[in-house]
Formats: sequence, structure tokens, C-alpha cells
Amino acid sequence: MTGKGRELADMMERSKVDILCVQETRWKGSKAHSIGAGFKLFYYGVDSKRNGVGVVLKEEFGRNVLEVKRVSDRVMTLKLEIEGVMLNVVSGYAPQVGCELDEKERFWSELDEVIESIPTGERVVIGADFNGHVSEGNTGDEEVMGKFGVKERNLEGQMVVDLAKRMDMAVVNTYFQKREEHRVTYKSGSRSTQVDYILCRRGNLKEISDCKVVVGESVARQHRMVVCRMTLMVCKKNRSKIEIEKKTKWWKLKKEECCEDFRQKLRLWVVR
Repeated sequence: MTGKGRELADMMERSKVDILCVQETRWKGSKAHSIGAGFKLFYYGVDSKRNGVGVVLKEEFGRNVLEVKRVSDRVMTLKLEIEGVMLNVVSGYAPQVGCELDEKERFWSELDEVIESIPTGERVVIGADFNGHVSEGNTGDEEVMGKFGVKERNLEGQMVVDLAKRMDMAVVNTYFQKREEHRVTYKSGSRSTQVDYILCRRGNLKEISDCKVVVGESVARQHRMVVCRMTLMVCKKNRSKIEIEKKTKWWKLKKEECCEDFRQKLRLWVVR
């Protein structure tokens, strides 16, 4: 992120992105500040040379932010309320293939704890660099992913699928049929693969109408931006079911017959 804040904001503005999860920011500290073009970055990092995560959102949504949890330099979450809907955005950065097992286990444990702490009625969207391949095809995993991944599955990719199964989530990227160029999230020389994913609750998958990699838009040299279009379904109260207080028709007491009936009922009520 060093020296790239405005470049990132301009990219979001061009692509009409409202919320963006970023990883490997390499910014030390726990702050939130404007990066220009009407965007604000919330970030956390403990080392200026490695890791670091963040969430960027339009400044107009700043008043909607209810909570920011900076769990570690690999996991953070931001909660917003949008028209009565609670939306939890989780940014994650999984350890690379060569990292120690303890570091990997700590990351997945932190991510599990974050998701488990979110009430089931609230939306959850994870934007993460998982450093793994979930593979093309979904035989045996149809309930959590589609057929449109990239490459063969590796151990890190299996951990992504296992997370989705544990938390009843879906790997969004894999449900949309795109040319491979719009599925590849990491490209370096002749090497191209898919390591960055967006996940949501399975029950909210119907709210997502598209997900793809934006080719030609990149702040990092090798990583590409994954974008999904999500429409939050707001439950509106049915006015016909709202109980309306009955109006007392005092003017009817002007009629002698009605007035006498009222006196009789009032006497009975007082005696009781």
C-alpha cells in the first residue's frame, strides 16, 4: 500500500467498487484514514515488511460502520448497517505454502472464531488471498462451490473448501462461467492461477448476480482484483399486518339509545 493509496482509490472509482478487501498491505499500525477520491481505508499491520490486511470503503458509508475488529495482521472484520441489514466484511490473508504449520493453523483458527461470532441472521462476505487452488470442477463439493475454478486442488485449496463446509458458506468465484482470463487472480510470467476468493453464506448466494476478475485493473503487479455484484435483499414490513389502534366513536353517544347502552355497560364494569 505504500504510495499506492490514491492509485487504489482511482481503480475502485473506475470499476464502481464500493467495498474492497486488501491484503499484504505492509503498513504497520491500526488506523483508518482517507486515501482520496472519496474512499477510506481501515487497516492493521504489525510489520512494515510482511502481511497486513485492510478494508477500503466509500466514505459515504463511514457513518454505517458499527464495529471494526482487527484480529491479527492476517484477519480483520468490519461491520456495517445498510438499510437495516447487517453486513460483515472480512479481509483475510492466508500463509503461503512454505510457511510454518503453526502459522497456518493460527490463521484458520482466527478465521473460524470470527465467522462463528457473527449472528446467523447477518450477512458475511469474505474477501481473501487464500494462497490455494480449489480446482476446476466440484464433484463431491457441489453444496459449497461451482465448477469454474482453476488448476488442480492443493492442500491450501482444500482448507478453503473445508472452511466453506464448516461455516455453511459458498466459494462465489466458482459459480460464474467466465473465460479463464477472467478467473485467474494471480499472474506472473507464464504462471497463472486462482488464489483470491470471495465467500458468502450459502443462503445469500442468490443476492450475488456476478463475480469475475477485472483484467487490466491492478495496483499490485501480479495480483488482480476480483469483483462481485451483490444486492442486499431488505425485508420490508407488510403494512396490512400492522395492527391499527381502533378509534373511539364518541359522537355516537349523542343518540339516546346508544348512550343508555353505554351507561349499562359502564355500570357492569364498575360493579365487577
